[in-house]
Amino acid sequence: MHETAISIKNLHKSYGSKQVLQGIDLDVYPGQVLGYIGPNGAGKSTTVKILCGLISDYSGEVTVRGIDVKKDAVAAKRLIGYIPEMAEMYDVLTPAEFLHFMGDLYGLDQKVCEERIARMMKAFGLEANLHQRMDSFSKGMKQKVLLSSGLLHNPDIIILDEPLSGLDANSVIIVKELIGKLARDGKTIFYCSHMMDVVEKVSDRIILIDRGRIVADGSFEDLKQREGNQSLEQIFARLTYQENLGQAADDLLSALEH
Repeated sequence: MHETAISIKNLHKSYGSKQVLQGIDLDVYPGQVLGYIGPNGAGKSTTVKILCGLISDYSGEVTVRGIDVKKDAVAAKRLIGYIPEMAEMYDVLTPAEFLHFMGDLYGLDQKVCEERIARMMKAFGLEANLHQRMDSFSKGMKQKVLLSSGLLHNPDIIILDEPLSGLDANSVIIVKELIGKLARDGKTIFYCSHMMDVVEKVSDRIILIDRGRIVADGSFEDLKQREGNQSLEQIFARLTYQENLGQAADDLLSALEH
């Protein structure tokens, strides 16, 4: 693994006087599933938005397959499939209309696009809903369409931000299997989630970010050995100074008893 898929050098980002990212250095390689975790406000979403070319006023260097995201965001975006937890989806459209629109944006051949849409909707159990307006869809159904839209152009780099939100148990299994198979095909998976058990299972490398800095980097086995054979949740709590979470739960329960 010599060529980097994602390279981040000395990345800083502030909102006014608040420093959100404070010198992130990170190289991610083809075929890696990177779990990118941290507490709320740690800088995860900001990192993702910078990678996707949605934020350009940062300092440092961010490249995607050698393309400087700040200098040529459009070229970088062509290589990325971004699947956020929630997105505006033009839900007066049907899945077929929405996904064809996305295919047009990526310059996909119409026949290829049509075939991929049909096969992806069938895999997610939505073939009967292909021509139904999405304003009647559940959150989980919309999430399946969103996942399909991010994968439709067969991107080299897939950025997932809480991709399992709203999915039923069978669809969760499908997505977890898919992540592994995409990585084996040489795709790079940048996976953001608060679901520690899933991150632990699907990631071959985990980055823990806190207060805009990387505080841990390694496989789950590496982190477990380093931190005394703990679960990822326990490692997360200790390294982000949140070991009193059990006490917080007790305090909430106590509040309900009075």
